[in-house]
Amino acid sequence: MAHKIGIGIIGMGWMGQVHSRSYLQIPRRFPESGIDPQLVICADDVEARAKQAQSTLGFGEAVTDWRRIVDHPAVQAINITAPNQMHLEIVAAAAAAGKHIFCEKPVGRYPQETAEIESIARQAGVLTFVGYNYRWPPMVMHARQLIRDGKLGELTNYRGRFLVMFASNPLNRLTWRFDRELAGYGALVCVASHVTDLAHYLVGPVKRVVSDRRTFIKERPLPDPGRGTHFSMGKPGDPTGEVTNEDYTGALVEFQNGCQGTFEASRTIFGPKCENAFDVYGTTGALSWNYEQLNELQLYLPGEDGMHEGYTRLLTSDRYPYQASFVPGDANGIGYDDLKVVEAFEFMKSVAAGEQSQPGFAEALAVAEVQAAMIRSWETGSWEEVKSLRKD
Repeated sequence: MAHKIGIGIIGMGWMGQVHSRSYLQIPRRFPESGIDPQLVICADDVEARAKQAQSTLGFGEAVTDWRRIVDHPAVQAINITAPNQMHLEIVAAAAAAGKHIFCEKPVGRYPQETAEIESIARQAGVLTFVGYNYRWPPMVMHARQLIRDGKLGELTNYRGRFLVMFASNPLNRLTWRFDRELAGYGALVCVASHVTDLAHYLVGPVKRVVSDRRTFIKERPLPDPGRGTHFSMGKPGDPTGEVTNEDYTGALVEFQNGCQGTFEASRTIFGPKCENAFDVYGTTGALSWNYEQLNELQLYLPGEDGMHEGYTRLLTSDRYPYQASFVPGDANGIGYDDLKVVEAFEFMKSVAAGEQSQPGFAEALAVAEVQAAMIRSWETGSWEEVKSLRKD
């Protein structure tokens, strides 16, 4: 028997459309689950965008006031893909209404805001989920299992980075992502949040950090409201405004288990297109993964005779987690949208079972606690301990 779950999505830009398509794919990719998400209602403050989402994606209703989604009796789960500055208010309303919540990262603009959001949802007893979609490539899940099985021995070194070019051109428009008041921090919450979450997922909690940041492009062309994405470009001579958050941040880190590491994130680097990557080194092996080759894993597990030492390139196949739900056989790759389908499925499984799963707001809070230590280090120039921000 199908388990129907009513969904309301707030924010129908690019990410809202990705999430919508993901829910629609669940009965097709995971028919044995019996989970059947229903796209009940969507909201966007640009009416034309909301209406287009209704007509192309099949929502029952389209509105401009997101509060109508919170109040809708057929909605069990609310999906937040609205800009960062709206997250706190929406989560508070959804939690008060007893709705389960999927929120795109960053959950909060600032570490303290993430802590407040986590507390609100936890005290309301609703289930939560966060868009840390880079946990879900089959080869990343396999890498984690290799680490958990002890194949790499004791972990000694970790390198995590997310280096992207989406804002490397000074003509990229000054969308809300470059505004400290609207987005909160820049590279720290936009891309470094993925770096930190993957490190937690693979290695474990961080003990302390020393960090720095920089804004390389200080002005950008003003945006065209309601149109385009954060990839949109202006023209030479367009009016400009000030960028008020950071383009880059990096850190030395020490994990609680003694592993040493580095984190690095940039939205303005020139060269890497979308290098979300990690390298993990242990006493008996090593592995590396890069989203630009998301269907591959580099694995170094030398044999006893030493005759074949070196990295081996593993190609994804239906033997690895979730791959068979998309394509059969070896080396048949999957893509970004497929990761979002897995993510939506994980959230829906949580709602259907009535059990909290990961990554939820607790994992977002763990990321925020590392971010808070990095921010303190920006000011002190010193090592800073990662401290709890949990509000009781």
